[in-house]
Amino acid sequence: MSETSPKLRAELEGIPTYKPGKPAAAGGPVAYKLSSNENPYPPLPGVMESVTAAASNFNRYPDMACSGLMEELSERFAVPLAHLATGTGSVGVAQQLIQATSGPGDEVMYAWRSFEAYPIITQINGARSVQVPLTPGDVHDLDAMADAITERTRLIFVCNPNNPTGTVVRRAELERFLDRVPKDVLVVLDEAYREFIRDPEVPDGVELYRERPNVCVLRTFSKAYGLAGLRVGFAIAHEPVAAALRKTAVPFGVSQLAQEAAVASLRAEDELLGRVGSLVCERTRVVDALRTQGWTVPETQANFVWLRLGERTLDFAAACEEHGVVVRPFPGEGVRVTVGETEANDIFLKVAEAFHREI
Repeated sequence: MSETSPKLRAELEGIPTYKPGKPAAAGGPVAYKLSSNENPYPPLPGVMESVTAAASNFNRYPDMACSGLMEELSERFAVPLAHLATGTGSVGVAQQLIQATSGPGDEVMYAWRSFEAYPIITQINGARSVQVPLTPGDVHDLDAMADAITERTRLIFVCNPNNPTGTVVRRAELERFLDRVPKDVLVVLDEAYREFIRDPEVPDGVELYRERPNVCVLRTFSKAYGLAGLRVGFAIAHEPVAAALRKTAVPFGVSQLAQEAAVASLRAEDELLGRVGSLVCERTRVVDALRTQGWTVPETQANFVWLRLGERTLDFAAACEEHGVVVRPFPGEGVRVTVGETEANDIFLKVAEAFHREI
């Protein structure tokens, strides 16, 4: 019998593996999960009822066009239906964007460190990653990114706020960068944490897209809206890009439950804003406490904080877990810690205080 295996694409060799946030251990000492930037609140009012009603029909395929959700998004953001596309979370849409723009020999650019899915979905499609280091303050170096553009550059991700550092790029520097990008290069503003921004100098990507055909905006219902388990995100882009996204979408990828939950969540915006406001207040408390303890904490506009720990990263993560919270370590670099329940944040802060005294 031949031992020859089926031929697989060479691009899959050495591909990095996405590492989800570690869950809280069932029955163990860990009580809180601060590793995945999830919203600690239960579903918004009306969401559970919508999902329950939709569940009685999940023997049927969902609406492949996501018609109800698309209409709701069109009205909410004042954009044409033809400028919208949905997908399985913003990461699913991001992968579709690379499929639509980039292949072997093409370059996809992003800051590093940034969202860890970027190198994965780039390599899957056979394109080459161009990783531009963050500044010493853990912010996108947009001048360096503009300098790194070549004739092979097809797509540029700007994660704003940046995951995992929480830092942002502001209007003047972003517009200056966009002015330098060739018009045939797609710039994707990944705004998964947009709802948590309180800095008035951070532009809304939707406003930038309106006058720039090469700008696409990614949003998700996984974070502020609390629908992480239902996998629904969307893009706002001019018609050629949005049409390409609809072509590359997995048929029936967004379940009917997810569609109905997203619509109900959009209609509960007042409640959403209240919850987000509470989390932002808690974020301020956590950052202030860490700085009082002596930590250097980048200004965060997301629902998490970033601590650079270098070689002590895994030790810190282990100390947190020992005391009942799970954080997200990036070995050799630092930890990302979600702003969660007050009780969870208090545990984290106690561990951080004790750990800092030992440094």
